[in-house]
Amino acid sequence: MKIIIHRGIDQIGGCITEIATNNARILIDLGQNLPDGEGIIHDDLANHESIENLTKGVDAVFYTHYHGDHLGLFHLVPDNINQYIGRVAKKVALCKYQRISYIKGREELSAQEISKIKLMHDFVPEQIIKVGDIRVIPYFVSHSAYDSYMFLIEAEGKRILHTGDFRDHGYLGKGLLPMIKKLILPQGKIDILITEGTMLSRLDERVRHENDLKKEVIELMKQYKNVFVMCSSTDMERLATFHAANEEIGRKPFVCDDFQNSVLGIFSETAGKESPLFRFKAYDFSKTNTKLINWMQDKGFCMLVRATEKFDDYLAFLNPQIDRNETVLVYSMWKEYINPVSKHANKRYLDFVGNFPVVEKIHTSGHASSDCLAEVCNLVNPTICIISIHSEHSADFQKLPLKEELKSKVITTSKIFNEVMVEIPIK
Repeated sequence: MKIIIHRGIDQIGGCITEIATNNARILIDLGQNLPDGEGIIHDDLANHESIENLTKGVDAVFYTHYHGDHLGLFHLVPDNINQYIGRVAKKVALCKYQRISYIKGREELSAQEISKIKLMHDFVPEQIIKVGDIRVIPYFVSHSAYDSYMFLIEAEGKRILHTGDFRDHGYLGKGLLPMIKKLILPQGKIDILITEGTMLSRLDERVRHENDLKKEVIELMKQYKNVFVMCSSTDMERLATFHAANEEIGRKPFVCDDFQNSVLGIFSETAGKESPLFRFKAYDFSKTNTKLINWMQDKGFCMLVRATEKFDDYLAFLNPQIDRNETVLVYSMWKEYINPVSKHANKRYLDFVGNFPVVEKIHTSGHASSDCLAEVCNLVNPTICIISIHSEHSADFQKLPLKEELKSKVITTSKIFNEVMVEIPIK
């Protein structure tokens, strides 16, 4: 067996992992590099020739979730290669790419993206998918993208657990450890653990449960009549935090644009069948909807916004009609995007946030805390090695409170074991 970490060591985003036997080859994620502060993506693989070379001989690509740093290069994959994604994740991705198809100048690219998504095979938790002599089983995890998965890969008598991105502090995170204990480990020992390590470079960042965020939001909604919210439009659990807080406060309309409402509709029709927390009721904003605007002026509102020209226009329209002293923007994304001196600063975000007189930051990561990472590693207790990806400093994994015998199993360079070759290309 051969495992190649094409990208992910000492890098957050752009993840690509290959697992191959003599008879089959699969990729886990085909992510695009994250954009810089100007929104520009620098990625040598983001072209047909590079992806055709990378995927030559590959039988299937499996996606852990729909974030661009895991999915972003999907449209470049040749049609003869099967691509797999979670059933609900496929719906969200299609909704997103159908919306951005309206952007002038990307009509041809959008048509290609939409066609590729429609051709993707979808799966559900614990479904067994066979690719040659490789067996892949997806297991649901909580993340800032709904319908995210770990993959258990079985081939040539070895078991590999690829975690994708995960956390245990979301509403759905409590099932993480029980799922590993009850569903994965009884199938046999895990030989190789490939795990995310995003928070290794953010140890000073406080990780809180979504319930704690909801309590803070409720207090803020009591203080301010008009609440704008800037968060990921596809983070179902965070959206549920604001929706639930608004419901608890009372008769304020929960407002968004039609795209966001389409995404909320997908969540309501799927996760909403399992829990009322994910049943959303929102109103599409329109400058001509006098009834809604009067309601917003009278009772206040909670409005989901994005840093786009559309919302610049909406804000310019609303500002003269509301009391800015009773208005707040809740920023619920990574703090470094609006830190002017950070290398991760996003100018578009900074400009948009600058429109508001009061900005409150209420956020928690979509990724596993260092304690959670250690707990998963110790529980899984792989027999051969641990490979940390999706981390700026993968070697720091050894600093986690791991069992002593596991610390020596953390690898960041190529290594050959008895029947497994792990290849980690040098940058």
